[in-house]
Amino acid sequence: MRHLKRLAVAAMFLCIGLILPFATGQIKVIGSMLLPMHLPVMLCGLICGWQYGLAVGVILPPLRSLLFGMPLLFPSAVAMAFELGTYGLVIGILYLLLKKRGIVSIYVSLLAAMITGRVVWGIAEAILLGFVGEQFLFSAFIAAAFLNAIPGIILQLVLVPAIVTVVHKTVGEIEQ
Repeated sequence: MRHLKRLAVAAMFLCIGLILPFATGQIKVIGSMLLPMHLPVMLCGLICGWQYGLAVGVILPPLRSLLFGMPLLFPSAVAMAFELGTYGLVIGILYLLLKKRGIVSIYVSLLAAMITGRVVWGIAEAILLGFVGEQFLFSAFIAAAFLNAIPGIILQLVLVPAIVTVVHKTVGEIEQ
C-alpha cells in the first residue's frame, strides 16, 4: 500500500512539473528564472523517496518537451533530465540517511542536491554541446546555473522546506 501511495504522489508531482511552468511563464521578467520544474522533483525526492524523485526528475523534462515543445529536447531537456534526476536522487538519499531529523536534514539535503544537480547539468550540457561542435564556457555555466537562477534558488530555499514541513505535520510521512 505504501508503494501505491508513493506512486500516486509521484505522479502528482510529475503533473505539477508539467503544468507549473505555464504559471511562472506568465511572469515576464523572472518566470523562467523561478525554475518551476525543479520544485516538484525536489519535493518528490523528499516526500516519496529517492527512487521516485530520480524517476520524476529524469522523465519530466523530455516529457514536457515532447508534449509542449519546451524546453527544447536537445540539448536542454536532455541535460535537464540529468540535472533533475540528480536532484531527486541526492535529496532523497541524503534525507533518508539523515534519518529525516527535521528542518536541518531538509536544508542539508536540499543544498547538497542543488549543488550536485547544477554540476551534473553543467557536465551534461558541455558533453551534449560538444556533440554538435559547440563549447560550453565556464562563464556560461556560472551565469545559467547560479546567477540567472537566483530567484529560483531563493524560492527553493523558502518553499521546499516549508512545504515538506507542512506535509509531514498534516499528512504524515509516507514510510519508505
